[in-house]
Amino acid sequence: MSETARIDYAELAEAWALLGLVDRVAGFKLLDADEAEEFFFDLDATDQAELLSALPLVERRRWARLLPPDDVVDVIQASSEDQRPQLLDLLDEYTRKEVAALLAYAEDEAGGLMSSRYARVRPEMTVDEAIAYLRRQAVSNIQPETIYYVYVLDAQQRLTGVLSFRQLFAAPGTRPVSEIMVTDVVAAPEAMDQEALARLFQEHDLLAVPVIDENRVLKGIVTVDDIVDVVEQEATEDAHKFGGLEALDDTYLRTRYLSLVRKRGGWLAILFVAQFATASVIAWFTTRMLDIVMLSLMLFIPLIMSSGGNSGSQASTLVIRSIATGEVRLRDWWFVARREIMMGLMLGTGLAVLGLVRVLAGHYFGIETYQTGFIRLGIAVSLSLLVVVMWGTMVGSMLPFLLQRLGLDPASASAPLVATLSDVMALLIYFTVATMVIL
Repeated sequence: MSETARIDYAELAEAWALLGLVDRVAGFKLLDADEAEEFFFDLDATDQAELLSALPLVERRRWARLLPPDDVVDVIQASSEDQRPQLLDLLDEYTRKEVAALLAYAEDEAGGLMSSRYARVRPEMTVDEAIAYLRRQAVSNIQPETIYYVYVLDAQQRLTGVLSFRQLFAAPGTRPVSEIMVTDVVAAPEAMDQEALARLFQEHDLLAVPVIDENRVLKGIVTVDDIVDVVEQEATEDAHKFGGLEALDDTYLRTRYLSLVRKRGGWLAILFVAQFATASVIAWFTTRMLDIVMLSLMLFIPLIMSSGGNSGSQASTLVIRSIATGEVRLRDWWFVARREIMMGLMLGTGLAVLGLVRVLAGHYFGIETYQTGFIRLGIAVSLSLLVVVMWGTMVGSMLPFLLQRLGLDPASASAPLVATLSDVMALLIYFTVATMVIL
């Protein structure tokens, strides 16, 4: 391309995932100044880190200093260990101290998500003094992350109240801030987990949440745009676990083959070993039943097993999501158990009727030739379906509670795991009922 060649935001964004690092840098330099800034801020932390590492030092310093401290932290955490000191050196002294303080927190804690730049005033200020003070903050080199809320701090930097700009501008100029501020402030402890923090935003419909230490000293704020990223990240992790694999550390396309094999292969091996029990159940009952009877029973094994697995997967999905949103807590396990017992009974009865109809239709319409009495086979299939569906709903609904009680992630009660547990028990129930009804 010539020196005057240009590319627009949309074209580069569309091609970005397909480009190598050299081509990404070349394309980025072809954007005009305004679009380049917008494009850089819209990249995720990993892409920002890669782009910065490939730019000349002068440009690298300019782009790094455009980022607010909390975004710089994300970029540093997305970089390799040997690149982190170099990135810190790009910052001015004040920002470097802010970033170092934020890096002391874990990534998934409120402290690790917060920005240390926020609008603040003193309670003894008048409204006019507070507005003038906020104006100076807005034009300073250390601008607040957001102006949704103004936080009122005492001399020890403790959070005493909060007010909106609307409240501030609507109040008489000589009135003290302490008389118009809201003292009942929703705040998050530094160590609050990001999922709990996301629920706090949802429950109170907030645009920003202050983060405080044990002495109520305000350490920073988390804004709603940061928590949107957290919600997406948590939803992605849960979706991966529902599918029966370990959550990926990066996007699917950026995850290396060996990492994918490790994260997917582990669960597949566990589920495969668990299925050994299925073969053992079949082998054990085969020795107890006549082979001619087994031929008839084998026809309905997929039907019985899938019904239990499907009902269990439905229950686990509903319960895991309810736990994630805070609708259901650990103490509600008995309430959920009672609901799922009734649900399993109702669903199982419906499927039992369908199963009986299926056996009778197979006999009367000549679909299959059963090697045992079709009435007894129909009863065995129907009773098995009833019990198996009830078992599946109970396993699916209670396993997330058990994992949470053990301090594990309830999302680990994924559909494949529940299905495997249901399959083994489904065969045991089916053959036990068949032994009692047919033999």
